[in-house]
Amino acid sequence: MFDAVLIAGPTASGKSAAALALADRLGGAIVNADSMQVYRELEILTARPSAAETARVPHHLYGTVPGREAYSVGRWAGEAATAIEQARAAGHVPILVGGTGLYFMALLRGLSPVPDIPGDLRQRWRTFAATAPASELHAALADRDPLMAARLDPSDTQRLVRALEVVEATGVSLAEWQETEGEPVLRDEGLLKLVVAPERDVIYAAIDARFDSMLERGALAEVEALTNLDLDPGLPIMRACGVPELTCHLAGAMTLDEAAEKAKTSSRRYAKRQMTWARRFMADWTWVPNSEAALEPGLMQGTTES
Repeated sequence: MFDAVLIAGPTASGKSAAALALADRLGGAIVNADSMQVYRELEILTARPSAAETARVPHHLYGTVPGREAYSVGRWAGEAATAIEQARAAGHVPILVGGTGLYFMALLRGLSPVPDIPGDLRQRWRTFAATAPASELHAALADRDPLMAARLDPSDTQRLVRALEVVEATGVSLAEWQETEGEPVLRDEGLLKLVVAPERDVIYAAIDARFDSMLERGALAEVEALTNLDLDPGLPIMRACGVPELTCHLAGAMTLDEAAEKAKTSSRRYAKRQMTWARRFMADWTWVPNSEAALEPGLMQGTTES
């Protein structure tokens, strides 16, 4: 029996279906490892598990955080560690599933001891990021922390903001902080680590079909309710795939068809970045082409070689 199962993969890859099937097979409890599925206000647009699915097997850390909060990887790691212990205490195998690679790395490698960032400094950079193009953020980082700027994608707003916060608050590059790792929550021994990675055209088709389904099930009303909360546009929830585009539609800046197409394009680009990240940091995990392959007998017997 595995001590824990970790299932990563790009958006719309079928990893949640794999987690559910494995939970049935192993007597597991599912722990969310997706940075957007934690938010209470976005059920449809983040493809959170349905009521029927959560009734089928235990689920942890889904829809637990209000959108007004900026949830962090450090907070998630602590709450995930608690959820893992709760699952084991109940006799369940912890099955962690999601598309946020840094969450998995936090469990396996520990977190670097970066000091807390003052709230006013954090807010200032996030407000700036809400109106400035990513290129300006990258230029600001290159001026203050060229080492970290060279490592980051110039379009990755969230990580650029994080690097800017850290170097301004501490005077030390995030790259230097990251050289010191914390205590891991999980050890490699006894783990089944999977990446569900269909072919690109399969993922893209699934993204398009899923977004159409989300619209049919009320994603637009969900975003309208979110905008009515008048949250800071720099908060992570406001950058979830589909939220900026549908917000623009609600403001009259584009048609619904235009918003849907832009949201699908954004999701496809996100999936591409997730795959690039996984190939770099999860190359030694077991890669499977779909959720059905995650149930192959060899894997269930603990054969985890790629």
